Amino acid sequence: MGVFPQGKLLTWEQAKQYADHIRNHGINQFLSIYNKAKDRENDSLLWGDEVEYMIIVYDDENKNVKLSLRAQDILKELQKEVEEALRKGQVVDALWHPEFGAFMIEGIPGIPYGNSLKSLTLIEQNMNLRRKIASKYLNSNESIVTLVSFPRLGCSGQFLEPHHEPLGPVLKSLFLPDEALNPSAKFQAGNAGVICRRGSNSILNVPIFHDKKSQNLFIDHEEALPNHIYMDSAVFASGCCCLQTTIQACNIKEARKLYDQLAVFCPIMLALTAAAPIWRGYLSDIDCRWFTLVKTADDRTKEERGLEPLKNDRFLINKSRYDSIAYYMSDDKALKTEYNDLNSAYDQNIYKKLIDNGVDGLLARHISHLFIRDPLWVSEESLFQDDESFLDHFEHINSTNWYSVRFKPPPANSDIGWRVEFRCMEVQITDFENAAFVIFIVLLTRVILSYDLNFYIPISKVDENIIMACKRDALNTEKFWFRKNVFANSHGIEDEFEQMTINEIVNGNKDNKFPGLFNMMLQYLDSVNIDIETRYHLEKYLEFVGMRASGKIQTTATWIRNFVRSHPNYKLDSIVSQEINYDLIKMIEKIQKGQVMMPELLGEFKVR
Repeated sequence: MGVFPQGKLLTWEQAKQYADHIRNHGINQFLSIYNKAKDRENDSLLWGDEVEYMIIVYDDENKNVKLSLRAQDILKELQKEVEEALRKGQVVDALWHPEFGAFMIEGIPGIPYGNSLKSLTLIEQNMNLRRKIASKYLNSNESIVTLVSFPRLGCSGQFLEPHHEPLGPVLKSLFLPDEALNPSAKFQAGNAGVICRRGSNSILNVPIFHDKKSQNLFIDHEEALPNHIYMDSAVFASGCCCLQTTIQACNIKEARKLYDQLAVFCPIMLALTAAAPIWRGYLSDIDCRWFTLVKTADDRTKEERGLEPLKNDRFLINKSRYDSIAYYMSDDKALKTEYNDLNSAYDQNIYKKLIDNGVDGLLARHISHLFIRDPLWVSEESLFQDDESFLDHFEHINSTNWYSVRFKPPPANSDIGWRVEFRCMEVQITDFENAAFVIFIVLLTRVILSYDLNFYIPISKVDENIIMACKRDALNTEKFWFRKNVFANSHGIEDEFEQMTINEIVNGNKDNKFPGLFNMMLQYLDSVNIDIETRYHLEKYLEFVGMRASGKIQTTATWIRNFVRSHPNYKLDSIVSQEINYDLIKMIEKIQKGQVMMPELLGEFKVR
């Protein structure tokens, strides 16, 4: 959720007085690291993934499954195990971090994967190992699952273990108790910072999937929309699990190119990994978590949203703190001015300071746009830092702009290089699926760089694609703006892109006008020195993604939706009952353990 300062936290009213101080020193810190690392070359390809998990607990007697609030206890044991291994000089297989929900943990590989293609074949094995390690600290009735949104979070009745009542002083939610939020100061401060800055609680209205006997929901609540599922807390969104990948580039130029090119693929991968069709116990008409995050992380005031004239605030801001990118920023000659067509706000004083200190205009605009935001938290002890030795103030802003792709400068005093984080994918049920999508993204970066590909389309079209990606069954029913010729530049942008299906984007057009990402990746594998066994394993993962893109196998969201609608106790009313949810989670756990074959979800591919 971002770099977090150590020490006593200031209240929001106290902290906002230091916003300019943090921004000023954050820019000084960026300039320091930029000048030290801008000419850095030949860093190896290193990469890693982040998988978020939910801890669940079964009540078999009552056919109920709940979220376990023991995640922090489990996390302490996992971190203690890591610390003990490191003290003994041992290599650790996984590292563990807290997450926004008190029922979540995050696992990453113990060390980054290497720069050989063979390292790609290790990811599923490591993901398997992470589950086994975490499972050592579960109670007999608990389990760990990779599920984007818990179907009955916020329902009447018991969905947390132990049970707590809603309407606490922190979340102020009609549906969730304060105990659902991670108790650590980082997440408490993040939640409070967004709410206090915006001046109101989260307002979420997700369109309901209307079945034959569905009824309107909460039309008498002042913030609720008819035919929508109303929610009122960031935990509904940030309590979702995702799948992320961070890749180290060989230099800053390469990192900037990957930032731009990968941003175009966020909607595509969001639709491919769609896995969140149920909210607060109801089937919805969306398949992804994305816009719940956009809404709940939106800390803009009414003035910044354009609802009132600017008086106390500085900028009219056209995007939430969590959204798709605002600007492309590569110095690639393929980037045309017309592609940056949103004219998002940026701080012109910070922009001038960056320019005056040798930063080019595109990168300066990217950074100065991020710095229109306030820091969400401040501690007394971290206020005054040596800007040549620390990067905390910069990261307080950079890492709390939760855009679909994140540009990450080298940390201060480290041997880590320039990196790009791909943040949009939804976590999948099995480690095989999660590994396949991470491998797909890593290979995509190799193809982009090896063939110097150009996927640019206007950012406004990327935003349109994200809207389409979240729709029900977008994979099979929607078309997405995509570049027609990725191997060349043209003189004008009018005829550079068209709407394609994801099948065409991944597997190619029937008329071969666009070869498809799958075939590009195979061509890349043909061009490099790779052993037969590694090639076989990588093709297996790529084939799975190709089958998902073609619609031959279902997205997780479609599979979940079909499971609910075919359940004998489903009453065609959009309601996911306690018993349906219990059977669904039980089946999900069996699938992820490989205990049942599910060809409509996995084809003939086997789970390890």
